[in-house]
Amino acid sequence: MEQANSSVVVTAFFDEASCTASYVIADTGASRCVIIDPVLDYEAESARTATRTADSLVRHVMDNRLTVEWILETHVHADHFTAAAYLKRRLGGRLGIGARVTEVQHTICDIYNLGPDATTEGFDRMFDDGERIKFGESQFEVISTPGHTPACVSYRVGKAIFVGDTLFMPDSGTARCDFPGGDAATLYKSIRRILSLPGNTRMYLCHDYGGDNGRAHNWITDVATQRAQNIHVRDGVTAEEFTALRNARDATLDLPHVMLPAIQVNIRAGRFPAPEDNGWVYLKIPLDCF
Repeated sequence: MEQANSSVVVTAFFDEASCTASYVIADTGASRCVIIDPVLDYEAESARTATRTADSLVRHVMDNRLTVEWILETHVHADHFTAAAYLKRRLGGRLGIGARVTEVQHTICDIYNLGPDATTEGFDRMFDDGERIKFGESQFEVISTPGHTPACVSYRVGKAIFVGDTLFMPDSGTARCDFPGGDAATLYKSIRRILSLPGNTRMYLCHDYGGDNGRAHNWITDVATQRAQNIHVRDGVTAEEFTALRNARDATLDLPHVMLPAIQVNIRAGRFPAPEDNGWVYLKIPLDCF
């Protein structure tokens, strides 16, 4: 738990299965909060989901008597299932994401042959660059940070920014750019925009996979550290150098192992195409589309 400013407290929840950090950001003066990038558990062998990780957020919200104003996504995730729809049912609040999610929805619907109706489901608000999101007496600034996907946004409040997959810890570098609509040159511009913020800006990441030296998981860093140490995009690395490095690295990467089932759910803000049964969801993957 950390203070983002005098009245905003950030509590992180780390899911080891997907190496994903989710956050509850509370305005303590008004007992209001925002949830960012929540995770739904997925058991690959049985192709079923569960809510253990999401329920830890529910307990935190209830124990602290918080009212959820927003459940926000930094982008459409390919490496885990979102718990946004489940948390909305349990806790209320509105679902939000970057405005360019419509591009991702249309692209994925074409790939999955889902039909046009799938693009109309899910999110309550889609935010443009520079919009403000109020919760209690505080507010987030929406910062468009495409490159990993077209719809990526970061959320800034006080001296804190939540950057999704745009950046990882300095020893892990940056997000991949080989998903549909991704682009390394665009990601470089987005990262330099983030790194133009004051050096003491706390940076909250969506993932950490641990370092090559076996260090413990960590999902909090700051702008100054990233500028000095990030192995892919520290100060002095040019756009051309980064683009060449990123494209070469992406060519060696496998798809995330849950991408095929997860992304068709996440474009709907966590609504499943298959019926739910006593809290478990059974997925049908359209393998004939690939």
